[in-house]
Amino acid sequence: MTTPPARPRCGWAQADAMMMAYHDHEWGQPVHDSRQLWEMLVLEGFQAGLSWRTVLKRREGFRRAFAGFDPDRVAAFTPDDVERLMADPGIIRARAKIVAAIGNARAYVAMRDGGQDFAAFAWGMLPDGPVRNMTGRVQASSPLSHAMSAALRARGFRFVGPVIAYAWMQAAGMIDDHDPACFRYGAQGGEG
Repeated sequence: MTTPPARPRCGWAQADAMMMAYHDHEWGQPVHDSRQLWEMLVLEGFQAGLSWRTVLKRREGFRRAFAGFDPDRVAAFTPDDVERLMADPGIIRARAKIVAAIGNARAYVAMRDGGQDFAAFAWGMLPDGPVRNMTGRVQASSPLSHAMSAALRARGFRFVGPVIAYAWMQAAGMIDDHDPACFRYGAQGGEG
């Protein structure tokens, strides 16, 4: 009996089972839930300067430390919570990123309380739906990520530069950056 051939995947997803599972079932799946999009944005901010694998290994720790990524609860965090988080070995302990995550919860809540849905705002930046990269070359940023970054900053978000915004849009399915040979390329929510 022979083993069936492995599905063709993006090169970065072949390192280990955790990255493969993330690639196959999460990365690039269109996300339209506001709270989930905010969680993903916060995690992308923590990833800056590190590998995604580092964040993924600590994702459950982040969820525990940040109250299940409940924006209302995180927005109410105090300086004592910042110190608690700085001592938490289950997350990435970078003060600037922690403070930005709390501030981003406050920006999210302010948008919502002002009548602007976070998912509608984010996806509204792509009036024609997800952007498919057909080149096979992944960029670090794009004109769209620069525009997204500027729009987020104008609403009070921090740690959301064009590179972080691009990675977030990839992860959330706004940009399909799967390699054209990958079984997920063009799936946009399907299992391929």
